[in-house]
Amino acid sequence: MGRGTRLLLAVVCGVAVAGVYAGQPVLGPMGDALGVPRDSVGWFVAVGQLGYLAGLVLLVPLGDRLDRRRLIAGHLGLVAAGLAITAAAPVAVVAFAGLAVAGVFAVVVQTTVAYTASLSPPAERGRNLGVVTSGVVAGILGARVVTGTLSDLWGWRGSYFALSTLAAFLCVLSLCVLPADRRIGTEPYGRILRSFFGLFAQPVFFGRGLIAFFLFASFGTLWSGLALPLAGEPWHLSATQIGLFGIAGLAGALGAARSGRWGDAGHAGRVTGMALVLLLGSWLAIGQLGWSLVLPIAGVLVLDFAVQVVHVGNQHLLTTTFTDRTSTTIGAYMVFYSLGSAFGATATTASFAVAGWPGSAVLGAALAFGALVTWFMSGRAVGRGLP
Repeated sequence: MGRGTRLLLAVVCGVAVAGVYAGQPVLGPMGDALGVPRDSVGWFVAVGQLGYLAGLVLLVPLGDRLDRRRLIAGHLGLVAAGLAITAAAPVAVVAFAGLAVAGVFAVVVQTTVAYTASLSPPAERGRNLGVVTSGVVAGILGARVVTGTLSDLWGWRGSYFALSTLAAFLCVLSLCVLPADRRIGTEPYGRILRSFFGLFAQPVFFGRGLIAFFLFASFGTLWSGLALPLAGEPWHLSATQIGLFGIAGLAGALGAARSGRWGDAGHAGRVTGMALVLLLGSWLAIGQLGWSLVLPIAGVLVLDFAVQVVHVGNQHLLTTTFTDRTSTTIGAYMVFYSLGSAFGATATTASFAVAGWPGSAVLGAALAFGALVTWFMSGRAVGRGLP
């Protein structure tokens, strides 16, 4: 897999996932334009996330049966259609339908990850996964910055049209330049779905999945709650200024792009443990937001670095262990990601309402500690050292 192919696949991941999170900076204007009350605008993001969860179960396993290159192109085309529908929506129900379509087919990300693993020689699998999955975090964090900027220039509809155009371009480009996927399975779709649920009984898979749940719950605690203290006393930052915190997170995540090489060298277990210790420690700095901005920015950088390192290590281990079902395995693993992200997003607002940002910081640290304990205990349960 050449550098150009890795870059293209990373961009595919970033654009697809950005379509799910693009509404976060523009919820207010979208609600005003489409007649949605302020207490319900969160559904513009939630609908896409629910669609994404459905796609993980129903669509990602198709990658173990069909040509992944064609799936990537087809799903990108449908993401583009969903975003275009959203941009042109005259009423809220049409926008919700477009966002649901974009969310369902945004699971092209997981098909892309499985495709990357299948094309990579064993000695380079971790490296390639590290680069490609960096696009996912770039899409999640970058969407906050880019969408806000585009909406200032062209309005919220313009930002969705821009993403739709880019997804359509990537659809054609992927079909034209990506290497052919000559591995096409013959196993019935129903049997593949049964194997999807059967993975949850596998100790190695479940251990890494549970780590992912705590990992992304901690991640969601930060990014779904950070705007609350920054907009209040003593900072009173604007939405644009708050969005710039995404740059620190993006720097941390991209800094971990080469972390897959540690897995290639056989150090994935130790590196995962050390990264989870860093994740726990990052909350000590993030929790100082009441009196400092410098320390929390450093903490955000470390947190996103640690999250990306663990995420790449998890996928490296799972695609190496379940080589005959990489698409199904990645899809099932990401169920933990979705559930963890949703838990963190809802729990952090509740914690903030009760105890302010210190309460959210304690929650984030507790979730990071849960990931660390799970990593340690899952290694003992498997009985063959650290996973």
